[in-house]
Amino acid sequence: MRIIIVTGLSGSGKSVALRALEDSGFYCIDNLPATLLPQISHHLDAAEQNKVAISIDGRSTALETLPNAIEMLRSAGNQVDLIFLDSNAETLVKRFSETRRKHPLSNETTTLAESIQHERELLGNMAELGHHIDTSNLGPNALRRYIRTLVEAPHHGLTLLFSSFGFKHGIPLDADFVFDIRSLPNPHYDPALRPLTGKDAAVQKFLQNTPEANEMLDDIRHLLEKWLPGFIRDHRSYLTVAIGCTGGQHRSVYFVESLSAYFRAQQHQVLIRHRELNE
Repeated sequence: MRIIIVTGLSGSGKSVALRALEDSGFYCIDNLPATLLPQISHHLDAAEQNKVAISIDGRSTALETLPNAIEMLRSAGNQVDLIFLDSNAETLVKRFSETRRKHPLSNETTTLAESIQHERELLGNMAELGHHIDTSNLGPNALRRYIRTLVEAPHHGLTLLFSSFGFKHGIPLDADFVFDIRSLPNPHYDPALRPLTGKDAAVQKFLQNTPEANEMLDDIRHLLEKWLPGFIRDHRSYLTVAIGCTGGQHRSVYFVESLSAYFRAQQHQVLIRHRELNE
């Protein structure tokens, strides 16, 4: 059985992710207590369900048992993946204010910001159990597409996720590696290149003709090649490499496209995300 556990902060998009998984053919269970997780495969196997998505949030009892429950399911022969959805506090406050929803951990004595921080502490290190996704800059449609891409990708070994971003919009919360390439010449200051992106041939040619850009690209590639075997030995399912420039339009997009093409040619599983291009 393939089981995907969706967890993370309230307001970060768990309901959107669960609906996307349902659209992808998963039988979905919302807000299951963590204590019931070890028995779920037995009951669903009897119901002939082989693709299951389960949402578990900060209100669940015995959250500390979740890592052991996942291992029990895996030892029984199930493929179990965890998706942890996260978002910065400013975005979460804005989302709750816009929807006028009450935070599930709020009460008469705590503010919304305090409830968000309390939930973040409750969930602790859950993000380290699976694939960490920062939804601060992802709208519902983009998140749905992202979830579908994840579940439809071939699942064996480690998947490299290369993500471009702009520092002026904040550093992604879900990155395992963050590389700052703002010191490189910026195509933004060329009027002919400004409206383009790092996917366009003119911008690519500009950076290919920049020696320090080639040198930095090689340095990042060599560092990843050196340390990837360690992450593979650690049985990691995903490794997120974030490349940031000022606006996330030119240099970081070019670097992500170049690195992705290189590692895909080396037979690695690769996914691409350009955060500021709204893809």
